[in-house]
Amino acid sequence: MRHAGFTWHDGALLAQGLGVSLGLFAGTFLIGLILGSGAAVVRHFRVPALGTLLHTGLELLRNSPVLVQLFLVFFGVPALIHQPLTPVFAAGLTLSANTAAFVYFIAVAGLDAVGRDQVEAARAFGLSRIQLVRHILGPQALTFAVAPLVGLAVNQLQVTSLVSVIGVVDLTKAGDILNLRTLRPFAVWAMVGVLYFAAAKTLTLLGNRWERRLRAHAAPLGL
Repeated sequence: MRHAGFTWHDGALLAQGLGVSLGLFAGTFLIGLILGSGAAVVRHFRVPALGTLLHTGLELLRNSPVLVQLFLVFFGVPALIHQPLTPVFAAGLTLSANTAAFVYFIAVAGLDAVGRDQVEAARAFGLSRIQLVRHILGPQALTFAVAPLVGLAVNQLQVTSLVSVIGVVDLTKAGDILNLRTLRPFAVWAMVGVLYFAAAKTLTLLGNRWERRLRAHAAPLGL
């Protein structure tokens, strides 16, 4: 069987796929970070009914496979609403919700780590809930949560590879296309693996740098 050689078009295809993977990761992680943190704040202030509902839903997301969630959104939801979803939209919706679930539990642990005495003191000085989150809870909870968030970010970057199964041309799908054209599976998947590793390593280094800055800032305050 004859193997095709690599061309600059192949490199462009992998670069495009990497861009899709990074863009999908960045967008869904940001959305998940906002939604998960918001849900954790709702739970922290013990909002009746809503807090319990959010906790139950997010726990279901955290403890079920991402691939099953992806199939449910891409194949199941259109069957209910009689309207197809684009692969990118389904992938974005699924990964955002999945990220929110993990962020929620990390944020809850961070908020619970903040001393109740500080919260009570802040309330005694008349701080509103928004001011309490912004000036007391948020900064301290972030100090506790940053390391788990960095680990989650690396994991969610790798999870984006699953979207290739519903037709999103991410890095993994680009590798699959390239493999079928060249019939060089070892070389192709080695390149794909190196690109994922490079992206994850860069993310880890940036996250560690951010963590050191936060801890250096918090140290004089005794946090």
